Amino acid sequence: MAKRVIELLENSKNCLVFTGAGVSTLSGIRDFRGVGGFYTSDYQGYRVEDLLSLNLFYANPKLFYDWAREFIYGLESFKPSIVHTTLAKLEKKGIVKGVYTQNIDLLHQNGGSEKVYEIHGSPANNRCISCKTSVTYAEIAPIVMDGKIPTCKNCGSVIKPDIIFYGESLNSSLLDKAYSDFAKADLVLALGSSLTVQPAASLPMAAVNNGGVLVIVNAQETPLDEFATLLYTDLKELFTEIDSYFTKN
Repeated sequence: MAKRVIELLENSKNCLVFTGAGVSTLSGIRDFRGVGGFYTSDYQGYRVEDLLSLNLFYANPKLFYDWAREFIYGLESFKPSIVHTTLAKLEKKGIVKGVYTQNIDLLHQNGGSEKVYEIHGSPANNRCISCKTSVTYAEIAPIVMDGKIPTCKNCGSVIKPDIIFYGESLNSSLLDKAYSDFAKADLVLALGSSLTVQPAASLPMAAVNNGGVLVIVNAQETPLDEFATLLYTDLKELFTEIDSYFTKN
């Protein structure tokens, strides 16, 4: 199954990886847009888009923190999957030059990857909405898991994680770097992403438009399938084979 991907990886001089929520489902985190994902059900009558909106966060931060407790602030209960650890292994071998991810679960870093670029931000850092005091994940997580709203020790205002909410712009400098990097990539692995959320989902096309090869691995069809050289649906099976090969070679 993995033979053709392995050949592409071995011959690549500039391979980039783009990952979505499907990668983290192997670690037990719910998908976003797949079957049973976060976007398929409401929480206390609110859609996920509402729960992740900046306006609602300012109006009712407890609603966000109650909802986010499961998959953002209990991350220590989730372990990196075969995909995370294999990508780290490929980075150490010099094959994968970087991982751009839509995920906010820190599993790539925990799996050993060092060149991780979080397009939608990260809960590793948190800031006071008023005085901008920075607070670490380790400080915030126990408070949220205890059912409380984290507040600033300096001014008492609410603490907000450094993830991109609806109503906020993506980091423009990171996005510029991403488009530049993908335009130079000769191979892109798009893993576990529906490739529907813009502008991040258009990054693989920057490689395709400049002659790069696109490999998509996702349980459902994506809008970019027609541009892919290879299509797979089973991440675990594929990466188990890839890991086995590069462990031996």
